[in-house]
Amino acid sequence: MQTMNHSGSRLCVARIRAFAGGGIFILLAITLLTGGCTTTPVTPSSTAPASSTATAPVSSTNYIIGPGDTLKIFVWRNPDVSAEVPVRPDGKITTPLVEDMQAVGKTTTQLARDLETALGDYLKKPVVTVTVTEFVGTFTEQIRVVGQATEPQALTYRDDLTLLDVIIEVGGLSEFADGNGAKLVRRTSNGKETFDLRLSDLINKGDMSANIDMQPGDIVVIPESWF
Repeated sequence: MQTMNHSGSRLCVARIRAFAGGGIFILLAITLLTGGCTTTPVTPSSTAPASSTATAPVSSTNYIIGPGDTLKIFVWRNPDVSAEVPVRPDGKITTPLVEDMQAVGKTTTQLARDLETALGDYLKKPVVTVTVTEFVGTFTEQIRVVGQATEPQALTYRDDLTLLDVIIEVGGLSEFADGNGAKLVRRTSNGKETFDLRLSDLINKGDMSANIDMQPGDIVVIPESWF
């Protein structure tokens, strides 16, 4: 009887260990299955980006002169050589005593110093100030809106410019615009990428979650609705 008790005890212990081992195996299996089934939400690449995730050239704090800008050239104590001039499509300006001075790509301070150097051949220690009176900006800095806007056009980029600001400046959507079918074309570290926009939700419903920060060189394409 005593031997049988010992055998029975060993059998019970073996069964308990087998049960425990099976329990561990089941627990491990459940853990692996639940871990394998866990998914991380992925934002589709076609979704309009937050400005912090899309890489694009950051606007300089100093304005860069572009074609079409109008410049006021002031030469201290020399009103005869002061002038207000346009920046030509070739990027140059012409002022009294100075012909074909490159202006595009420079700040107003840089252009003023270059003019002082050029005028130094005619004037004694000229002091020049350059002011931009009408802004267009360089091509890469412009925001372009094409398609079914009321007034499609290129806009000058400025800090803190949003999609809503852009749509207001182009007069809103046309009667036939497919606002929620609009696209944003943006330069990123991966090249040019296209993102979905929800202009109708933004303008007609006031859904500010559809508003995004604009970046230099962005292109907004607004298609025509089929209905």
